[in-house]
Amino acid sequence: MNTSTSWVVVVALGVCAGSAAADNKADAPPRVKYQVTGLFAPEREQDLREAFTKIPQIKLVDIDFKNAEITLEYDAAKVFPNTKPEEVLPKLDALLKTASTHTFGVKPLRTTPLDKLKVVEIPIGILDCKACGLAAYECVAKLDGVEWTVVNYREGRVTALIDPDKTDRGKLEDALRKLGAQVKAP
Repeated sequence: MNTSTSWVVVVALGVCAGSAAADNKADAPPRVKYQVTGLFAPEREQDLREAFTKIPQIKLVDIDFKNAEITLEYDAAKVFPNTKPEEVLPKLDALLKTASTHTFGVKPLRTTPLDKLKVVEIPIGILDCKACGLAAYECVAKLDGVEWTVVNYREGRVTALIDPDKTDRGKLEDALRKLGAQVKAP
Protein backbone atom coordinates (compact mmCIF):
# COMPACT_ATOMS: atom_id res chain seq x y z
CA MET A 1 0.00 0.00 0.00
CA ASN A 2 1.44 3.39 -0.92
CA THR A 3 1.42 6.51 1.25
CA SER A 4 -1.65 8.09 -0.34
CA THR A 5 -3.61 4.84 -0.04
CA SER A 6 -2.57 4.56 3.63
CA TRP A 7 -3.77 8.11 4.25
CA VAL A 8 -7.16 7.35 2.69
CA VAL A 9 -7.51 4.23 4.86
CA VAL A 10 -6.59 6.19 8.01
CA VAL A 11 -9.07 8.96 7.17
CA ALA A 12 -11.79 6.42 6.35
CA LEU A 13 -11.18 4.59 9.63
CA GLY A 14 -11.31 7.91 11.49
CA VAL A 15 -14.61 8.82 9.87
CA CYS A 16 -16.04 5.39 10.70
CA ALA A 17 -14.80 5.63 14.29
CA GLY A 18 -16.24 9.14 14.64
CA SER A 19 -19.52 7.95 13.20
CA ALA A 20 -19.59 4.98 15.60
CA ALA A 21 -18.86 7.31 18.53
CA ALA A 22 -21.69 9.60 17.44
CA ASP A 23 -24.00 6.58 17.16
CA ASN A 24 -23.00 5.46 20.68
CA LYS A 25 -23.79 8.94 22.06
CA ALA A 26 -27.19 8.80 20.38
CA ASP A 27 -27.78 5.44 22.09
CA ALA A 28 -26.92 6.84 25.54
CA PRO A 29 -29.88 7.08 27.91
CA PRO A 30 -31.30 10.56 28.48
CA ARG A 31 -30.09 12.72 31.33
CA VAL A 32 -32.71 14.09 33.70
CA LYS A 33 -32.39 16.59 36.58
CA TYR A 34 -34.31 16.30 39.82
CA GLN A 35 -34.34 18.00 43.16
CA VAL A 36 -32.98 15.61 45.77
CA THR A 37 -34.21 15.42 49.34
CA GLY A 38 -31.99 14.36 52.23
CA LEU A 39 -28.87 16.14 50.98
CA PHE A 40 -28.63 18.35 54.05
CA ALA A 41 -24.84 18.49 54.42
CA PRO A 42 -21.88 18.20 52.03
CA GLU A 43 -20.70 14.96 53.62
CA ARG A 44 -24.02 13.39 52.59
CA GLU A 45 -22.90 13.45 48.94
CA GLN A 46 -20.93 10.24 49.50
CA ASP A 47 -23.97 8.62 51.11
CA LEU A 48 -26.00 9.56 48.03
CA ARG A 49 -23.37 8.09 45.69
CA GLU A 50 -23.41 4.85 47.70
CA ALA A 51 -27.21 4.67 47.46
CA PHE A 52 -27.03 4.88 43.67
CA THR A 53 -24.56 1.98 43.54
CA LYS A 54 -27.51 -0.12 44.74
CA ILE A 55 -29.54 0.98 41.70
CA PRO A 56 -27.31 -0.24 38.85
CA GLN A 57 -29.69 0.64 36.01
CA ILE A 58 -29.57 4.35 36.96
CA LYS A 59 -26.34 6.34 36.73
CA LEU A 60 -25.76 9.31 39.03
CA VAL A 61 -24.02 11.79 36.73
CA ASP A 62 -23.79 14.93 38.85
CA ILE A 63 -24.62 16.32 42.29
CA ASP A 64 -25.28 20.04 42.68
CA PHE A 65 -25.24 20.42 46.47
CA LYS A 66 -25.85 24.17 46.41
CA ASN A 67 -29.20 23.70 44.63
CA ALA A 68 -29.98 20.22 46.00
CA GLU A 69 -30.18 18.86 42.46
CA ILE A 70 -28.92 15.70 40.85
CA THR A 71 -28.52 14.67 37.24
CA LEU A 72 -29.34 11.06 36.44
CA GLU A 73 -28.85 9.03 33.31
CA TYR A 74 -31.36 6.26 32.69
CA ASP A 75 -33.89 4.92 30.23
CA ALA A 76 -37.24 5.12 32.00
CA ALA A 77 -38.81 2.61 29.59
CA LYS A 78 -36.18 0.01 30.53
CA VAL A 79 -36.02 0.75 34.26
CA PHE A 80 -39.79 1.06 34.67
CA PRO A 81 -41.38 -0.96 31.83
CA ASN A 82 -45.09 -0.49 31.21
CA THR A 83 -45.12 2.64 33.38
CA LYS A 84 -46.98 5.81 32.46
CA PRO A 85 -44.75 8.94 32.35
CA GLU A 86 -46.48 10.47 35.39
CA GLU A 87 -45.71 7.31 37.41
CA VAL A 88 -41.94 7.36 36.75
CA LEU A 89 -41.00 9.95 39.39
CA PRO A 90 -42.86 8.23 42.27
CA LYS A 91 -41.26 4.91 41.30
CA LEU A 92 -37.80 6.49 41.07
CA ASP A 93 -38.38 8.13 44.46
CA ALA A 94 -39.33 4.75 45.95
CA LEU A 95 -36.22 3.10 44.47
CA LEU A 96 -33.93 5.75 45.95
CA LYS A 97 -35.67 5.65 49.31
CA THR A 98 -35.25 1.88 49.45
CA ALA A 99 -31.58 2.08 48.40
CA SER A 100 -30.84 4.77 51.02
CA THR A 101 -32.88 3.35 53.91
CA HIS A 102 -35.35 6.21 53.42
CA THR A 103 -32.82 9.02 53.86
CA PHE A 104 -32.89 10.32 50.26
CA GLY A 105 -35.65 10.95 47.76
CA VAL A 106 -36.31 12.81 44.54
CA LYS A 107 -38.91 15.33 43.47
CA PRO A 108 -39.37 17.64 40.48
CA LEU A 109 -37.14 20.67 40.12
CA ARG A 110 -38.49 23.75 41.84
CA THR A 111 -40.62 26.01 39.72
CA THR A 112 -40.53 29.14 41.88
CA PRO A 113 -37.89 31.59 40.57
CA LEU A 114 -34.95 32.12 42.93
CA ASP A 115 -35.58 35.86 43.13
CA LYS A 116 -38.98 35.12 44.73
CA LEU A 117 -37.44 32.95 47.47
CA LYS A 118 -35.99 34.06 50.80
CA VAL A 119 -33.12 32.58 52.82
CA VAL A 120 -33.89 31.93 56.48
CA GLU A 121 -31.15 30.93 58.92
CA ILE A 122 -32.15 29.53 62.30
CA PRO A 123 -29.59 28.91 65.04
CA ILE A 124 -30.37 25.81 67.10
CA GLY A 125 -28.59 23.90 69.81
CA ILE A 126 -25.71 21.81 68.53
CA LEU A 127 -26.90 18.40 67.41
CA ASP A 128 -25.04 15.24 68.38
CA CYS A 129 -24.78 13.44 65.05
CA LYS A 130 -25.69 13.15 61.40
CA ALA A 131 -28.93 11.36 62.28
CA CYS A 132 -29.99 14.33 64.43
CA GLY A 133 -29.16 16.59 61.50
CA LEU A 134 -31.32 14.43 59.24
CA ALA A 135 -34.22 14.67 61.69
CA ALA A 136 -33.94 18.49 61.80
CA TYR A 137 -33.68 18.56 58.01
CA GLU A 138 -36.75 16.38 57.51
CA CYS A 139 -38.97 18.36 59.88
CA VAL A 140 -38.20 21.59 58.01
CA ALA A 141 -37.90 20.23 54.45
CA LYS A 142 -41.36 18.65 54.50
CA LEU A 143 -43.08 21.99 55.18
CA ASP A 144 -45.00 23.49 52.27
CA GLY A 145 -43.03 26.39 50.84
CA VAL A 146 -39.58 25.10 51.83
CA GLU A 147 -37.61 24.71 48.61
CA TRP A 148 -34.19 23.75 49.98
CA THR A 149 -32.71 23.08 53.39
CA VAL A 150 -29.22 22.61 54.81
CA VAL A 151 -28.43 21.61 58.38
CA ASN A 152 -25.03 22.17 59.92
CA TYR A 153 -25.42 19.86 62.87
CA ARG A 154 -21.97 20.60 64.26
CA GLU A 155 -22.52 24.36 64.39
CA GLY A 156 -26.23 24.11 65.17
CA ARG A 157 -27.72 25.95 62.24
CA VAL A 158 -30.61 25.26 59.87
CA THR A 159 -30.67 27.25 56.65
CA ALA A 160 -33.72 27.12 54.40
CA LEU A 161 -34.75 28.67 51.12
CA ILE A 162 -38.46 29.42 51.42
CA ASP A 163 -41.32 30.78 49.39
CA PRO A 164 -42.55 33.61 51.66
CA ASP A 165 -46.02 33.34 50.12
CA LYS A 166 -46.33 29.81 51.55
CA THR A 167 -44.35 29.78 54.81
CA ASP A 168 -42.31 31.90 57.19
CA ARG A 169 -39.57 31.70 59.79
CA GLY A 170 -42.08 31.11 62.61
CA LYS A 171 -43.42 27.92 60.99
CA LEU A 172 -39.89 26.58 60.59
CA GLU A 173 -39.03 27.39 64.20
CA ASP A 174 -42.28 25.76 65.41
CA ALA A 175 -41.46 22.57 63.49
CA LEU A 176 -37.97 22.48 65.01
CA ARG A 177 -39.35 23.02 68.52
CA LYS A 178 -41.86 20.18 68.03
CA LEU A 179 -38.89 18.00 67.11
CA GLY A 180 -37.26 18.95 70.40
CA ALA A 181 -34.57 21.20 68.98
CA GLN A 182 -33.48 24.17 71.04
CA VAL A 183 -34.22 27.19 68.83
CA LYS A 184 -32.02 30.15 69.72
CA ALA A 185 -32.72 33.83 69.11
CA PRO A 186 -31.33 35.10 65.80
